Amino acid sequence: MNPLQDQYRRNGYAICSGMVDLPTVQALREEAIAIACGQRGTIDGVAQLDDDGEPPLKNVLAIHFPHKVSSLMREMLSHPAIVEVLTQLIGLDVKCMQSMLFVKNAGKPGQAWHQDETFIPTTDRSLTGVWIALDDATIDNGCLWMQPGSHARGALWPMQPCDDPRFDGAPEAVGWESEFGGREGGIAVEVPAGSVVFFNGFTLHRSLDNRRTSGYRRALVNHYMSARSQLPWKFGNSRFAPDDYRDVVVVAGNDPYAERGIEDLAHPFLRPETRKT
Repeated sequence: MNPLQDQYRRNGYAICSGMVDLPTVQALREEAIAIACGQRGTIDGVAQLDDDGEPPLKNVLAIHFPHKVSSLMREMLSHPAIVEVLTQLIGLDVKCMQSMLFVKNAGKPGQAWHQDETFIPTTDRSLTGVWIALDDATIDNGCLWMQPGSHARGALWPMQPCDDPRFDGAPEAVGWESEFGGREGGIAVEVPAGSVVFFNGFTLHRSLDNRRTSGYRRALVNHYMSARSQLPWKFGNSRFAPDDYRDVVVVAGNDPYAERGIEDLAHPFLRPETRKT
């Protein structure tokens, strides 16, 4: 086991600084503007231009499935260095089912403590998030926070509504606080642009709001799992539901279910905000 694998298996996350070169990071920033302006296709919930002609990026918290309209975002699913790490963490056969482009302009909220396996369940505990920093992520602009070791039991904590205005209104995981040092504990994952954070689907994580800076905290987040397992994700209207979600991109190895084909189930949309202010 190499040091990265050891860190991931022990803490539930691992950090690779400088994995994505800065020219690619800049290209992704520019692509984010093009996506938000409607230059790559329709994004449900996003106006093409503000009245003043400025890109509406400042009004975007996140866009789901940008790889469906952007060739660059789709290429990033298979970034060679990222895929190399994924094969070490997941296995030789790896597929991706989701991408998310987080923008988080000044004043935008974060997301309360949660585990990604709650939303994207796998049958083999192989869900892995890949968080690519497009800006320097700091405490001030709403970086990730992790609860080390919270993945170890492979248990999902119950969810309840969250009315904390620091967060986007999505539900939060509860009941774990006494075991992991309290709701305001955890480790701040402050990383420079170009860094990549890999984290387990059972790892408790959150991000705070960007209320202390005047700029963006952009990140591209992709989700992967073993291609050897079916994906019982109910998103969309799959012919194979509830057993297997087939709107996937295989990024390494083989797809044991290739004969089922690939379905077009997901379409880009603006992440909603329902927080109380």
